[in-house]
Amino acid sequence: MNHNKIDNIIAAALAEDIGSGDITSQLLIPETAQVEMQFVARKDMVACGMFIPAAVYAQLDPSVQVKVLVEEGQRVKKDSVLAKANGPARALLAGERVTLNFMQRMCGVATLTAQYVEAVRGTKAVILDTRKTMPGLRALDKYAVKAGGGQNHRMGLYDMVLVKDNHIGIGDLGLGIGELIEQARKKMTSLITDHQSPIPIVVECDTLSQVEDALKAKPDRILLDNMDITTLRKAVVMADGKIPLEASGGVSLDTVRAIAETGVDYISVGKLTHSAPAADIGADIVIQSKP
Repeated sequence: MNHNKIDNIIAAALAEDIGSGDITSQLLIPETAQVEMQFVARKDMVACGMFIPAAVYAQLDPSVQVKVLVEEGQRVKKDSVLAKANGPARALLAGERVTLNFMQRMCGVATLTAQYVEAVRGTKAVILDTRKTMPGLRALDKYAVKAGGGQNHRMGLYDMVLVKDNHIGIGDLGLGIGELIEQARKKMTSLITDHQSPIPIVVECDTLSQVEDALKAKPDRILLDNMDITTLRKAVVMADGKIPLEASGGVSLDTVRAIAETGVDYISVGKLTHSAPAADIGADIVIQSKP
């Protein structure tokens, strides 16, 4: 994970929330008050983002001491203390909401991902995320998916060639899927430096006839978009293990098992990051000293 990027995200969140200062604490909390803040799981969840409290308070007040009590990706029970922060009360209160916002989001994504991973256990299907992440928080969202046992799809438009229906519609007129794949492969060399790894080529198919064309061009993966279970099974038979297959489109916890049992290699799930409910985490204060 790029720590500079994370620090910048946290800095922006703190600036948004604190602005010119935490006026309530300045009016009501003595400057010398010291407390302990405990970050507590209110429900069972998968822990993720346990580095967030230290990263937040490092920017607010380096005197704050943070102790993390659980591991990333660990399943924790309700009422478990995830982390403790000790230091000036004003600093701890100023960073409380930002810390919780990040932790709740990341634990929520990790927890939902773990549910999908568990739902396909015993099949060969790998759960993938998508680019449907919270704007500006993709690094954190995708980190949380991995903590929950899933894997990352492409990080952005720069690290994978993904030929979709819109590319087909506005690309060179008259070219089929197979021809577009070949065109991308030939032009790729001008975009890759000598030290850059090959960029994978994936093609999206809506029909079995498109799958047939794509198989002839041998892309790195074929994405089967919004196909029903019967059609997915037929596509798996057509591919015969020669090209990895990814199922995508409208995947839910109710449908993911049946999709996995068709024999596809990957299942990409937008809900992991665009619809994950925030985990319920509280910040409880333990008074250490009063002025």
